[in-house]
Amino acid sequence: MAHFLNQANALFRKNLIYHKRHVKSHLKVILFPALLFILLGVLQSYGNKAKREKQGPSIPDEFPPLLQIPSPQFRAVKTDSLPFSGLPDASCRETGSCPATVLITGNNRTLGESVAGNLFIDSPEPNSTSDFETIANGVFIFQGTNISYYSSYVPNLLFHVRPQCSAAIPSLSTNSTSEGLQLEVICVEGLNLWRNTSAEINDEQFKGFREGNTEGKLNEVLAAYDFLDTSGENFNVNIQYNSTYEEFHLGDEPQLLKIPRAENMVTNAYLQFLRGPSTKMVLDFVAEMPIPGGFRRPDDISTFLNIVFFTWVILQIFPVILSSLVYEKQQKLRIMIKMHGLGDVPYWMITYAYFVVISLIYMCCYFGFGVLTGLTIFKLNSYGVQCIFYFVFTNLQISMAFLLAAVFSNLKTASVVAYTIVFGTGILAFLLFQPLVDDASFPRGWIIFMELYPGFSLYRGLYELSQYARGGFRVGTYGMPWEYLSNSNNGMREVLIIMSMEWVVFLIVSYYFDQVISSGSGNRRSLLFFLPNSQKKHSPSLEKPSFQSAESSVQIEDNDVSEEREKVEQLLEKPHSNYSAICYNLKKMYPGKDGNPDKIAVKGLTLALPRGECFGMLGPNGAGKTTFIGMMTGLLEPSSGSAYVEGLDLRTQMNGIYGSMGVCPQHDLLWDTLTGREHLLFYGRLKNLKGAALSQAVEESLKSFNLSQGGVADRLAKKYSGGMRRRLSVAISLIGDPKIVYMDEPSTGLDPASRKMLWDVVKHAKQDRAIILTTHSMDEAEYLCDRIGIFVDGNFQCLGTTDEISPKALFLTIDASSEIMLKARYGGSYMFTMTTSPENGSEVEDLVKHLSPNAKKTYHLYGTQKFELPKDEVKISDVFLTVRQAKERFPVQSWGLADTTLEDVFIKVATEA
Repeated sequence: MAHFLNQANALFRKNLIYHKRHVKSHLKVILFPALLFILLGVLQSYGNKAKREKQGPSIPDEFPPLLQIPSPQFRAVKTDSLPFSGLPDASCRETGSCPATVLITGNNRTLGESVAGNLFIDSPEPNSTSDFETIANGVFIFQGTNISYYSSYVPNLLFHVRPQCSAAIPSLSTNSTSEGLQLEVICVEGLNLWRNTSAEINDEQFKGFREGNTEGKLNEVLAAYDFLDTSGENFNVNIQYNSTYEEFHLGDEPQLLKIPRAENMVTNAYLQFLRGPSTKMVLDFVAEMPIPGGFRRPDDISTFLNIVFFTWVILQIFPVILSSLVYEKQQKLRIMIKMHGLGDVPYWMITYAYFVVISLIYMCCYFGFGVLTGLTIFKLNSYGVQCIFYFVFTNLQISMAFLLAAVFSNLKTASVVAYTIVFGTGILAFLLFQPLVDDASFPRGWIIFMELYPGFSLYRGLYELSQYARGGFRVGTYGMPWEYLSNSNNGMREVLIIMSMEWVVFLIVSYYFDQVISSGSGNRRSLLFFLPNSQKKHSPSLEKPSFQSAESSVQIEDNDVSEEREKVEQLLEKPHSNYSAICYNLKKMYPGKDGNPDKIAVKGLTLALPRGECFGMLGPNGAGKTTFIGMMTGLLEPSSGSAYVEGLDLRTQMNGIYGSMGVCPQHDLLWDTLTGREHLLFYGRLKNLKGAALSQAVEESLKSFNLSQGGVADRLAKKYSGGMRRRLSVAISLIGDPKIVYMDEPSTGLDPASRKMLWDVVKHAKQDRAIILTTHSMDEAEYLCDRIGIFVDGNFQCLGTTDEISPKALFLTIDASSEIMLKARYGGSYMFTMTTSPENGSEVEDLVKHLSPNAKKTYHLYGTQKFELPKDEVKISDVFLTVRQAKERFPVQSWGLADTTLEDVFIKVATEA
């Protein structure tokens, strides 16, 4: 058996050649992200350009220092349920003249009221919203509940808060703005009300909302100030404001206008209290900070689409990997290479390494194209963080494919599940997972639990990269550097930890399932196979097994089958090294389904196969021949019984048996994109051949099976005819000098010349090894087989050489000193055939009965009848004489007398069974 490095080398070379032939398909998959990213980059550039052209220079980088005011119908008034002092009567709501109320408190009432008296001052009205200087000198407010006034960045209605308006009804002045809009300015009276404590302010504000307002209307104030311990030497104030208004959309900061203007108002009021009305701090404008010079913030389409879109792009390699693994199991290619000596460890290592290389190439293209197209999620986040994230998930994705491949054995089912996972992950993550991540009240423990599903981990990682890229895009810096992983709000660290742990766990569980689930990789192992004493060591010298059905089967067995059983029992007690295979009472039962009874395919097969012998199994379709081959090659697990191959137990030491056997299955198991020569090179390396010995063995095999002429050896297997594929399968089974070879109907589909050539090769090969051959061809069995067993309904009906079963020879040598004459056990009869007119059929039957009273009709069609005549009742001369006399009485078209052939014996035995 080849050692680990040779097996790994063989599989690596085969994979390299196999996937070299699929380079076009691989390029399509790898370059797929390029097309998507180019399209995405074009869309992003076009969208940014279109928005800049639409908004033009009217989008200022600086915004007027406005405040927000409650709508007239919601301004604070005195009601029955809210009888707070100083508030105006509710009738002002009908005229829209309710003042804008400011509540104040503090430790020094006199100082607080004096400062509050300077909050609102008379000032000129602006000509436009671009008149920042005029707006900065007064208190101008836009209405916070009317979206139309600030849906663009230029409100066209302002409220000018003054100490007193000139008329009972607020004045309305209209000016033409520089933007061509009509700017309306409404005067609103400002009202300052003292409250004894901040608790009273809190109570009043709370009751002003629906929770405490029995009349069901809001009762809102403009702002509230707690001057605390403010004095002439100390300025200390708390500002309260209503945070429920919809924002003036300058960004995500909710207090962009509320806090700066409210703070500026009270600061100026305090300065004027100390220094007089001419002292003030001017708030010229409000702007987002910091923003690089000349930098504009267009909407980044990549951060809008990336999460779901990139989730699908990354996951699309998953169905490719899963389909490849399941395809090898469904087509039995995995068990085929295992039967020729490839161990599980090199298979897993080389296959896993190959998929890692393919996936990393794909991810490098994905990442490279993302950077080249200028998508911010790639450019602004740390390349190191992204590479580690993509590398870990790539390995997790491969290990998850191995895990599912251990369960599935049908390619279509696996493909449907794989693509459902791909598209379902993106949709569920977007509709279910992301809202929960955004919800600060949702328990973080449940988020981590959901991230145990690899698809959600991928989505969460992309989500974090997207969020940090958006933040970095606004300020012109990196989105997520390494040091940000320690941020408690950053989910990338927990995602990397979860994916790394699952990567290892999935691989271990995948290997375990692959060993204990019979899904195309061989017999199932014990559930506790990894424990040191889980498998009991067996050897041929153990006491022979006993089964309840053994005695009953012996009672109905023919002598030749009974003799074989006795020989096997002796070999189990005293092993003999000349025997390659020993089977004792081997059984296979398939459990019944849908109410059908259990099906016993093999009913206690017992056989000893010495080296240098070719044993032929003859039997009708469904007799159990292929099931027996399947058990001996590890494809099926025996239900009971025992078998030893080259001294190794079939149940517990199958991996050791694989290295010493060759298999030609009933159906050709070949890779369509490998040539005949590449097949033989691969299997030759698995049998520990290398260098000149490997090349010589391959060339001899190609020449022997007539695959070396006309470039056939270097032609892809998918272009082979059925006969050429069959010859290649037989050649594979014999390369590397295996100790035992199983051939399941090897000459099926061959023309007579190719069949004869194959027979000669097999006959020559059996000199060094044992061969078990199943066939429907009697000529093949007679030519190749040293012994034959007729197998019907799961049992041997007879065993022996062709001479013992067919009476073509009358003598059998038992030993060197004696010869005995044997009567044919199954072929002691002649086959008599006569064709006449249909009306003479009864006369033919009378004629045969006259020749042999025990004659048996075996065939009758129209005027042709066939009879079996016992040899001990018939003389050939009597037959000729009787036929001559019959020709005088009625016309005889044809007749014949033949000895029993092996085919006749087979038909007879099969029919009787």
